[in-house]
Amino acid sequence: MTIDVLVVDDEPLARARLRRLVEEEPDLRLIGECVNGEEAVAAIRAASPRLVFLDVDMPDMTGFDVLEAVPATRRPAVVFVTAYDEFAVRAFEVHALDYLLKPFDASRFATTLARVRSQLRSPRDASLEPLAALLEEMRTRQQSLERSLRQPGAAWPERLVVRSGQELVFVRVRDIDWLSSADNYVEIHIGRTVHLLRETLSNVERRLDPEHFLRIRRDAIVNLDRVRAVRSGVTGEPEIVMHDGRTLRLGRAYRARVTERWQGHRPGLDSRS
Repeated sequence: MTIDVLVVDDEPLARARLRRLVEEEPDLRLIGECVNGEEAVAAIRAASPRLVFLDVDMPDMTGFDVLEAVPATRRPAVVFVTAYDEFAVRAFEVHALDYLLKPFDASRFATTLARVRSQLRSPRDASLEPLAALLEEMRTRQQSLERSLRQPGAAWPERLVVRSGQELVFVRVRDIDWLSSADNYVEIHIGRTVHLLRETLSNVERRLDPEHFLRIRRDAIVNLDRVRAVRSGVTGEPEIVMHDGRTLRLGRAYRARVTERWQGHRPGLDSRS
């Protein structure tokens, strides 16, 4: 039995590694590669692959979003590929779904592939049951999170988990100066240290307390407790002055809201200081 395979990952090196591993297997046939969720949905609908290696964290859509966008009857077998999403890994294990945790080696790939081959020999409806259960759990979790964020006094995370080499580092949210987007990552600035978080800025923003964090332009968020002033720059354009003297450009579309919030966050202070 030849298994048609689709690889979905926004990182070129990750796609290249999966491509090589797939091409080394005589019963696998690589039918395409996708760099984002939108391409993946279109490819799954058009080509109906039997197996998809699906990145969980992509800038435009998560791997879960991709599968939600595909009719249940068209969903392929899936091996999720993730860097370090602890919840995702736990969910995959609970529902007996296969995943590859980056960075993975050829041995781990072979183990996963053996499980996939066994799964594909099962009746199709039976093989899709764990996937359907996972998506329902993810949907329930997201709805619960959204409800909690709408409730007054909702608890906000005190730490974010970022990868540093082969380690997971816990960053205290209150220590963050500002955050900026950089391609498929978010840069977390703490003093002179910059941590990289593989997520979109909008996703991170939803996890930050809006009483203390404010977007100042499309690609930047500041911790209001780290802002010293909002003032006119040398060109006459408003800018943010951080506690260490660093200045950040204030986006035109955000100016009124930032000035209002800053004055509310620091009552009695002159925003022109």
